[in-house]
Amino acid sequence: MEATVAERGQITLPKAVRDALGLTKGTILKVELDGGRIILRKDVSEALRKVRGRFRLVDGHASTDDALRASRGRAPGDPVEP
Repeated sequence: MEATVAERGQITLPKAVRDALGLTKGTILKVELDGGRIILRKDVSEALRKVRGRFRLVDGHASTDDALRASRGRAPGDPVEP
């Protein structure tokens, strides 16, 4: 796939790319340089902000760590027992 840089420095991403990544008008992309490559990343921080606090833990767990301990036996950061 190719994209051409327009007079004002804009490019149009191919429709297949936009569809595959769920990019719509107003989607924010993070732009990074890696040597001679341009890396575009979809900014998901706004989507995370919208859902933060909307989900509740089941079975009366006070925290995510408590829920993980109940299901896995340990949570991230817990010491590993030999």
